[in-house]
Amino acid sequence: MGGPILFGVRHLSPAAAYHLRGALDAAQPELVLVEGPSDLNDQMKWLCHPDTQFPAAIMAYTKEPPVRTILYPFAVYSPEIQAILWAHEHKVECRFMDLPSSVFLGIKPWFAPVTEEDDTGEDDGDAGEARPEEEAPTTESVYKRLETLTGEDHDTFWERTFEQIEGGPDFQAANNTFGRQLRAATVDDQRRMAETIVREAYMKRVIAQAIASGISPEKIFCVCGSFHVAGLETNQPMTDEEEAALPRADSCVTLMPYSYYRLSSRSGYGAGNKAPAYFELLWDALNRGGPGETAYLYLTHLAAAHRKAGNLTSSAEVIEAVRLADTLAAMRGSKYPTLSDLRDASVTTMGHGSFSELALAAADTEIGKKIGFLPEGVARTSVQEDFYRQLKELRLEKFRTAELQRLDLDLREKLNVKSEQAALGDLRRSFFLHRLRVLGVHFANLLPSRQDGANWGEYWELRWTPEAEIEIVESALMGETIEGAAAFSLKERADSSGSIAEAAAIFQDAFLCGMPAAAAHALSVLQGLSVDSAAISEVAETASRLSLVVRYGDLRRFDPTPVIPLIKQLYLRSCLTLTDACVCDTKAAPEVTRAMDQLNALQLNHDFLEEARWLDLLADISDRDDLNTRCSGFAMAILLERGKADEALLSREVARRLSPGVPADLGAGWFEGLAGKNRYALIARLSLWRQLDDYLSGLDDETFRRALVFLRRAFADFSPSEKNDIAENLGEIWGVTPQQAAEVLMNDITETEQAVLDSLGEFDFDDI
Repeated sequence: MGGPILFGVRHLSPAAAYHLRGALDAAQPELVLVEGPSDLNDQMKWLCHPDTQFPAAIMAYTKEPPVRTILYPFAVYSPEIQAILWAHEHKVECRFMDLPSSVFLGIKPWFAPVTEEDDTGEDDGDAGEARPEEEAPTTESVYKRLETLTGEDHDTFWERTFEQIEGGPDFQAANNTFGRQLRAATVDDQRRMAETIVREAYMKRVIAQAIASGISPEKIFCVCGSFHVAGLETNQPMTDEEEAALPRADSCVTLMPYSYYRLSSRSGYGAGNKAPAYFELLWDALNRGGPGETAYLYLTHLAAAHRKAGNLTSSAEVIEAVRLADTLAAMRGSKYPTLSDLRDASVTTMGHGSFSELALAAADTEIGKKIGFLPEGVARTSVQEDFYRQLKELRLEKFRTAELQRLDLDLREKLNVKSEQAALGDLRRSFFLHRLRVLGVHFANLLPSRQDGANWGEYWELRWTPEAEIEIVESALMGETIEGAAAFSLKERADSSGSIAEAAAIFQDAFLCGMPAAAAHALSVLQGLSVDSAAISEVAETASRLSLVVRYGDLRRFDPTPVIPLIKQLYLRSCLTLTDACVCDTKAAPEVTRAMDQLNALQLNHDFLEEARWLDLLADISDRDDLNTRCSGFAMAILLERGKADEALLSREVARRLSPGVPADLGAGWFEGLAGKNRYALIARLSLWRQLDDYLSGLDDETFRRALVFLRRAFADFSPSEKNDIAENLGEIWGVTPQQAAEVLMNDITETEQAVLDSLGEFDFDDI
């Protein structure tokens, strides 16, 4: 009596899937056992559902944080999937036979993750400890040696050597032999080998149980990685005591759509392949007439994608590419062209010798944009169910693709519709997308506003990835719904925040998510933290965030009343501490002036903030000589912008600050602050530029060079058009052309000038 049939495969191998079905037809087994977690058998019915579209993946994850996950991805050409589908079509019992997913998750902290391993021996990661300098041959080193000997990467070697085998028994024998020899040639680290032995003992136990149930060994068909064939032939089954001693983690399982991009090597998934869409073409070719069809499918798809991108590709170029690929294959020792041959041929004929011309078409043909689809009723977590329900309700389903798409929202209520839901449709979409953002679900990316002050518009970029599904599943630990999980996340962040800036950011997130209760909690945390001292920049940033809520609360159906007292408190605090903050060095001055700008906008936007106090404070900072001169200059710029400083005052300040008695560094620093706002008003004042010219003309050479460094830095942030306007003023004063004057303004700061700036970083204005 012979043992069970062991069919070794390489994951995601079209030839393995194709010949496997032939072997199943020949064997007509009573039981098909597939390498995969034995507690996931109930997912097989969904893998066989007529509406299921691959790629798809089974994901298991722990219920308790930190969340650990393992993925089992499948393409339509996965041998495991074809074995399951064959059994379903022939009404033959089919089961997974590997360790349960709960055990994998239980041992994951100690063993390498199974999803990173290709059971023919490939492995991206290594969970073992560092090896000694004289390393034993591992699967990685064996593959590297193989690549050195063949002169090709492993995917090309595999395709040329195994994917082109046309006889089913020959393929099975070759693949099993390869797995045995690879196993014999390697000595992996103890942890990885221990996991392999445990897994094979468990699979052998499942086989033994099937035989004990009365199934003849010859009628059991086992599909496993070829690396495990030798182990299943020789190792002993796991005992009841050993099985009971296995560590287990409390876990859940879900079936999820997957993508070809994720399967590609670009995503870092070790058991994938570099070109999943290409391998689907190879699968189609095998089912249409053999591996020789692959060249025609690949090159016609590539030509179509290249034409779609707006490039001209003739039929003659495609025909020539086929001929050249056949020639390359013969030269390299294979019967049919591989992907490497086809790409070389297409670059020569269609790309005119440059791969860059074909890069987009190649990515579309070799990797593809395909994302799987699962039918209604697939078991999901409650958060997943809520996500898909809202996606449908908010009419966002069309954005669940791998293609990047734009979504523009108008948050204003639409008055020309009947239902409230439709009237606030874009606002509800905004709440939903912001909640996903708070949860770290990378489905939508918020873009900067295209119009200053037009906060009724939101602009998003949406793209669906399998990673987003994983992130949604992980959110299940925080709540039953998207809103509940977001509320938990916001509360957790608020409770752990250590500064008013952190708490304000959380409050703003809650506001954008349309969650008043979460916002109220964050606000209470913020109020508690606000009694402690904080830098002026932090206070100003916090007040600005709260200001946004007050100004646009009505737009988002949010009552801003509780926020107003806190804004008043922060505003008063800023007014009392700003002067002291202006006693700072050159490095800190930009941060202080940024805070001044935020506080000025804050006061302008709210009538309940005392204007006179703010203007008096600015006048005091502008007038004082013992503060950082850049801060004083910026205060003058704000007063000019608000119409609280006339020409006479500006002229007196320029004469006082830019005089021979004032160190050039301080004078130029003051002008840098003055130029920080209201630039067009400054440019229009020709008298200002005459005073600046007179000042520079009166400096000696050394002082002039130091002053010029600061002035060049002041002009560095000006736009080209602003610099041209200044050049016209200086050209008129100097009697030269604007182009000659522009050379002084347009040049970048040199290394020597930067060294001068760095040397002034510790200047202490307390000494003035």
